[in-house]
Amino acid sequence: MMPPGSCAADIESKKQKLSSASTGSSSSHIYSNGFAHHSKLLKADLDDKILAYRPAGNNVACYDMCVYCFDTLLHKLKALPGEITTPTFPNDSYPIFVTWTIMESGREKRLRGCIGTFSDMQLHKGLRDYALSSALKDNRFDPVRSEETSHLCCAVSVLLNFENVSSWDDWQIGVHGIRIEFENDKGQKRTATYLPEVATEQRWSKKQTIDSLLQKGGFKSRITNEVRSKIRLTRYRSEKVTLTY
Repeated sequence: MMPPGSCAADIESKKQKLSSASTGSSSSHIYSNGFAHHSKLLKADLDDKILAYRPAGNNVACYDMCVYCFDTLLHKLKALPGEITTPTFPNDSYPIFVTWTIMESGREKRLRGCIGTFSDMQLHKGLRDYALSSALKDNRFDPVRSEETSHLCCAVSVLLNFENVSSWDDWQIGVHGIRIEFENDKGQKRTATYLPEVATEQRWSKKQTIDSLLQKGGFKSRITNEVRSKIRLTRYRSEKVTLTY
């Protein structure tokens, strides 16, 4: 099973320099609300304070971002009339990831798509684009189907505080997401990332996380300490909000 947060990245070569600061590490909060036909109903059912609410430690991510992603996906899958609801959150620019999981066997979640970018994108366009591409164009999975929407869970991760480090193990499990750059067996440059929650959820050590990430990025040879030492690693933090259908 692909770990949730095992995301494909639309990465541009420019270095990331973000002026925003986060006092939290990887703030992850879940709000659950059943809404039957259309995400606009969620806005009617939830107080505006909930939608605009930024959980403790979050300076950017709020629940309305997940509502906007659901609204975008449902308009696409169900060919709904009318315009997508205008977002209530600011249109500032950040690197973002959108993750879709589906509930199975009660509360077990299976990854259905996760795509994002390390480039700064305006939140309105970025969430609209990645809500669709992560649900429909993640080539590791079949596209999300209309009949699956009532079982979906959406997570939005806003990435912050990027730091280049000199050692492959200079990061904290449960605190940092990591992005690695390396050369594969053919000398081709490759990149791969895990969001901050992945290592904790999989109960991996730093070494296991790095080795898994190398394999995810296409490295097929034996992984040695020499291979790990040649990795260029960037650590980052994220603010995350999660909403179930």
